[in-house]
Amino acid sequence: MTDSIIVFTTIDTERAALRIAGSLVERRQAACVNIIKSVRSIYRWKEKIHDDEEVLLLIKTQRSSFEDARKTIQELHTYDLADIIAVPVELADARVLEWMAGCLRPAEKPSS
Repeated sequence: MTDSIIVFTTIDTERAALRIAGSLVERRQAACVNIIKSVRSIYRWKEKIHDDEEVLLLIKTQRSSFEDARKTIQELHTYDLADIIAVPVELADARVLEWMAGCLRPAEKPSS
C-alpha cells in the first residue's frame, strides 16, 4: 500500500468544481483533480429523496495531505454537508507516485 489516496466529492456546478480543484492544486494539497462534468446522484437528504445532476471531483493526494484538503473543500463547497470520501491507492505506477509526492511537497523557497 502507498500513502496515496483518491478523494471523491460531488458539487452542484462546474464553476464550483473548478474553484475547488484550482485551490487544492495551488495549495499543494492535491497533485491533480479530475473533474467529471455530469454524474447523476440519487440520495436521501433531510428525509427527502433527491435526484440531481452533479459534478464529480477525483482528487489525487496523500493521507498526509487529507486534513488540509478536507478543510479546503469544506471552505469552498456550496453544500451544507460536503460529501468527502477517501479511498487508498493499493497499487500504482512508481513514477506516478513519485510525481504525486513531488507535487505535494512544500514549494522550495528561491535562493537569496
